[in-house]
Amino acid sequence: MHWLRHAGTLMTMLLGSFLVAFGFNMLLIPYGLLSGGVSGISMMIGYATGGNIGLLYFALNFPILVWGLVALGKRFILWSIVSVISATLWLQLIPVRQIANDPLLGALFGGVIVGFGSGLALRKGGSSGGFDIIASIVTRKRDLPVGMIIFILNGLVIMALGLIIQDWDAAMYSMISIFAAGKVVDIIHIRYVKVTAFIITKETAALKSKLLERPRGVTVIRTKGAYSDDDKDMLMTVTTRYELAELRKTVLSLDPHAFVNIVETAGVIGQFRQPVG
Repeated sequence: MHWLRHAGTLMTMLLGSFLVAFGFNMLLIPYGLLSGGVSGISMMIGYATGGNIGLLYFALNFPILVWGLVALGKRFILWSIVSVISATLWLQLIPVRQIANDPLLGALFGGVIVGFGSGLALRKGGSSGGFDIIASIVTRKRDLPVGMIIFILNGLVIMALGLIIQDWDAAMYSMISIFAAGKVVDIIHIRYVKVTAFIITKETAALKSKLLERPRGVTVIRTKGAYSDDDKDMLMTVTTRYELAELRKTVLSLDPHAFVNIVETAGVIGQFRQPVG
């Protein structure tokens, strides 16, 4: 089953990188639009010099991948390398062809498709490289959505490039593209969305021991059932929506009769370690 999980992740990375490359070659590049960040810089250099945008994309991502390897660990960066390499290959295979008759449509749907591809990679524990990696590093230190960080970073790049090329129509269309991409990433990539689980159980020791294997704190509160008058414990833990499936499986395997109440958490004050990606 271990190899099946890796095969599923690989297929997702390949699909995500295909969508990113499709959005570039079919919707953004034909109109001279930018996707922002590293890919946007690659496009700008490619437009100015006639260079291969796919190869530029890989070359500019390389130092960021090295930084991510130090800051985020092997698994995340290895899958990101797979995503970047496959996106580079897809950019060579997919022809640059205009499929939308309006630059606004190209910007909007290009952003949605690129965001969907990037979000798939992030959700599976990798990234499409570039500012995705920088945003993932930032979210481990700060409680912020990945998509919004990417939007801010990309927005700064687009503004700088707009000043250089003096083509504000292309810059504004590009801003629409990266805003759409950022919103789609936040819909798909739910690791930053926090929830609080209240678990009422008689299997306190076993559940507490298992839950503490994750980088999450657990608070034990003594409770008494109003109807049954039974003494039980309530375990309170803050986790992410992405990790809920694992939490549910853990609770049901150790105490099928546990009562679990899950509520969305607006924010956390204090230490809360974000999962990588």
